[in-house]
Amino acid sequence: MPRFHRFALALAVTTSLVAAGPALAKAKAANPAPIADLMKAVDIPYQAFTLDNGLRVIVHEDRKAPVVAVSVWYRVGSKHEPKGKTGFAHLFEHLMFNGSENSPGDFFEPLQQVGATDSNGTTNVDRTNYFETVPTGALDRALFLESDRMGHLLGAVTQEKLDNQRGVVQNEKRQGDNNPYGLLRYEIFENLFPTGHPYHHSTIGSMGDLNSASLGDVKKWFTDNYGPNNAVLVLAGDVNVATAKAKVQEWFGDIPRGPEIAAPKTSIPTLPAPLAKEVKDLVPTTRIYRMWAIPGLNDPEAVPLQMAMGVLGGLSSSRLDNALVRKDPVAVSVSAAAQPFEDAGILLVQADVKPGVDPKLVASRLDAEIASFLASGPTADELQRTAASYLAGTISGLESVGGFGGKAVTLAEGALYSNNPAYYKVELDRMAKATPEQVKAVANKWLSRPAFSLTYTPGERTEGGENRGGAVTGGKVTAPVQPDRYWNEALGDVGPDTGGASSFADRSQLPAVADLKALDFPAIERTKLKNGVEVVFARRTTVPTVNVAVSFDAGYAADPHSALGTQSLMLSLMDEGTTSLDSIAFAEAKERLGAQIDATANADETVFSLFALKPNLGASLSLLADYIRNPAFDAKELERVRAQQLNRLKAELNNPNAIASRILTPVLYGADHPYGIPPSGLGNAKSVAAVTQGQLAAFHATWIRPDNARVFVVGDTTLAEVKKQLDTTLGQWQSPATAKPVKHFEIAIPAPKPRILLFDRPKSPQSVILAGKVLAAKGGDDLEVLRSANDIFGGNFLSRFNTNLRETKGWSYGVRSRISGDQDRLTWVAAAPVQADRTGDSIKELQNDLKSFLGDKGVTKEELERTINGSVRELPGSFETSGDVLGGIRQIVKFGRPDNYYETLPATYEAMTAAEIDAAARKALSTGDLVYVVVGDAAVVKPQLDGLGLPVETVSLDN
Repeated sequence: MPRFHRFALALAVTTSLVAAGPALAKAKAANPAPIADLMKAVDIPYQAFTLDNGLRVIVHEDRKAPVVAVSVWYRVGSKHEPKGKTGFAHLFEHLMFNGSENSPGDFFEPLQQVGATDSNGTTNVDRTNYFETVPTGALDRALFLESDRMGHLLGAVTQEKLDNQRGVVQNEKRQGDNNPYGLLRYEIFENLFPTGHPYHHSTIGSMGDLNSASLGDVKKWFTDNYGPNNAVLVLAGDVNVATAKAKVQEWFGDIPRGPEIAAPKTSIPTLPAPLAKEVKDLVPTTRIYRMWAIPGLNDPEAVPLQMAMGVLGGLSSSRLDNALVRKDPVAVSVSAAAQPFEDAGILLVQADVKPGVDPKLVASRLDAEIASFLASGPTADELQRTAASYLAGTISGLESVGGFGGKAVTLAEGALYSNNPAYYKVELDRMAKATPEQVKAVANKWLSRPAFSLTYTPGERTEGGENRGGAVTGGKVTAPVQPDRYWNEALGDVGPDTGGASSFADRSQLPAVADLKALDFPAIERTKLKNGVEVVFARRTTVPTVNVAVSFDAGYAADPHSALGTQSLMLSLMDEGTTSLDSIAFAEAKERLGAQIDATANADETVFSLFALKPNLGASLSLLADYIRNPAFDAKELERVRAQQLNRLKAELNNPNAIASRILTPVLYGADHPYGIPPSGLGNAKSVAAVTQGQLAAFHATWIRPDNARVFVVGDTTLAEVKKQLDTTLGQWQSPATAKPVKHFEIAIPAPKPRILLFDRPKSPQSVILAGKVLAAKGGDDLEVLRSANDIFGGNFLSRFNTNLRETKGWSYGVRSRISGDQDRLTWVAAAPVQADRTGDSIKELQNDLKSFLGDKGVTKEELERTINGSVRELPGSFETSGDVLGGIRQIVKFGRPDNYYETLPATYEAMTAAEIDAAARKALSTGDLVYVVVGDAAVVKPQLDGLGLPVETVSLDN
């Protein structure tokens, strides 16, 4: 559940940019649920106690699923790092996953054995946290592991581990720096916070400081900062306080207190005068920023300031969107967000210049709109829509006990930063009581100070990030700075010391796993609307919300190959109004209801989704139906969304991962196959520039029709009730007389031609490597054995491929292999972002690892046990939320599986043998038929590739 200082993120979730549907005219009069009523749904009861050693423990009981979220938060972040030690907090976070004295292997090995989900660690400016959600019967094991690394770590920290994780962190830094806008974090912190301020440097640190970290340095960091009295432990889920007290005392009670830690002196700096800077980067268009330092999250003005930014640039109907993107489109996107940390924060307003418009004009207009907002302040209606949108995301978050934003996170943050686990209620109260006058006054107070004006212009970088201390990608700003994580988010990851704790608990072996409850998947119900459209339903009453997905058998595979990008452009244009409401009216109606309505597509399906608050379900379904059935396809709006899609396309052509995918997929499938297109669905600039209003309307009429649809509903309602509501909206919709369209998967796939396709991206500190092939299998086949084989080779953190390149060699922040999830022929692709000077070596390692796995070093007993246990035991935690259940039901229907499919999976996994997995891998995979794509600096990379025995072809995105 997001706390208010993650307001922008929750707001972006509920005001999605992708494609949203307008309301019927009556929606405004539908009397959305009052904010006060919505706030009553936000409650996280807890009990707390403190051990004698100072460890603060918070317990929240939630019995909806047999899982417990374990979340440990240490009050140590990059602001605690002294000069010359930047990056230490995050580097140490990595070392905490490399084994402790009584569990010397990788931290994730015993966790995967018990089916843990949502496992990771993150570091930001204020804190470091570690978390996992485990089956209830594995709670002792999770507490053993967390307590062992809190109290029994130093004997397991070696120079070899330090050197390896230093390499991993440096590659994490390179990966972030390599992306467009990858150096933004350095600009934010270095310019808003003066030298010597604890927030002046970024969490990732500089290469020089990381290189200088000695074994003695990191051990001292641990003894100084990782005592129980500097931590908060939250247990949320299937546990009560009596059980928690006994278990926490057993595992953590013997750990001695650490030293008392003085908080660093901080301030909220104000620039002495306006500051302006221009930088060049591989970005699609000029981006203009205005930035200020702002108060921390405990300041009473933090919430009003965030609400101000919601009105200015956070809502879909924000002042900046309406003025600069809709009414006088001089920008292709805009945003405003305030992100408070514990002691101070950052506020960013940004505009991406529409190509062909003078950036100076856009900058002037941006400043004028900020000034206009400060002069007028928000209206009461704008504040209501901001609050409703935020609360919808907050209520949705109540379904998750842990992970990156569940209830454990909310309680831990309140305890750590505000000495109040229920501090979220203080913030919600401030939100509810905010008045237009107060929000206007607070915005004027902080935005009338001198700003840091940063302009990103397209061009080749003049400096890298090696000696600077982070990474942010483009798009509408939600949280401008994300924490650094142990696992690679882009992929889907000297001997004993003295002075440790003497242990009362038995640490001689891992605690046994107690009885584990099997998955109880919700009952699936079905009905049909008046017009024959099937409705597939499951009831979930944990929170008062309903998720709806109206899925059409279309997807990017339906895009005409002569006009690639048609569907993406259609979905974007549908965002801009129906025949009854324009773009602004739709956005406002959606926000008032706290509804999220958007459209997405994958290779096979086009899906129109609704997240609705239960009291507002009827009006929200009317919005959804009007959006799907009655798009305006306004000619003027078409030119605006066309410019936006061309800009997104340009951004994709600057992103190394996207470039690699655009090259590989058409090569594997062939240009004529429905899947043989760039997988993002954005198409190409020539087609997008040429698509007409008539073509978009024709595509909609051809594919978006009731006899090509299926409706999925999961949430706090009944099938009878939702059928009644759907019958009055979608049930009236009649199919055309024309035959349903078909996708031509019978088109032949070309024989593989093994080679390396090299795309030159000068000055790239990392290379992105993809290697792939088309499999004989299709999505509806029985693939559990083959997917298990892939898990073992490269599909997860503990896989052979990742263990080799990340954990052993330190050449990458993380590598993976994956089998696609499409309906027709599937692909197997290995993805490896690696440091540039190890590009050739990494391809050799991939080939050697795969040959070995398919040869005489097949699946081991340990790998088999880990894979079976993890696959079976993670199932209950995999369907914790309504969104999880909705996704599961859609997969059941898409692939024609029985309704009890997920409940039969344990027997399928437990029957697997190593020989069976080996045979599946050897039948499907090989090293001799792979096509490789490398995106990197050709001057550095090509000499490495020339010695690999494969033809090397230099390619561009035009050939």
